[in-house]
Formats: sequence, structure tokens, C-alpha cells
Amino acid sequence: MQIQVVYFAAVREAIGQPREVWQTECQSLEALRQELQSRGEPWRSALGADRPLRCAVNHNMVHEDVSLNDGDEVAFFPPVTGG
Repeated sequence: MQIQVVYFAAVREAIGQPREVWQTECQSLEALRQELQSRGEPWRSALGADRPLRCAVNHNMVHEDVSLNDGDEVAFFPPVTGG
């Protein structure tokens, strides 16, 4: 299936691009994150399990156990604090 992957803020800066189209067989967001990390640097450090990230699928905040479907847009971004 084809997924639109969008990177925001520090994740975008680390990866060096705002978005990409990714072909995958991953059925969950967690599996997709691991697959992207397996590409090596800079994905490994930007999306690593030790990095606190927020995730959205089709503009809805989700947990990593959410299922993915062909054509979904997945966004990764660091948590935001306000003040």
C-alpha cells in the first residue's frame, strides 16, 4: 500500500524533507515507524523508540497500535509544550 508520510518540526529538520510517499506492507503505525527506522540514518535517530513523538493518521491523533490503510497520511512530530 502507499502511505503519505509527513514530518514536522525537529523531525523534519533531522530527516531533511517535509514529506515522502512510502510503499509498505505494514499494517500498523508502530510497524511503519520501525520500518522507517530500519532505513538507517537519519530515520533511525529521528524516529527512534527513545524519541517521544506524537503521531497522527489522516489528521487524527492516534496511538501507535492504530491500523493503516492504503492512501493514509501519517504524520510524525515532537510533543509541543506551551506556556
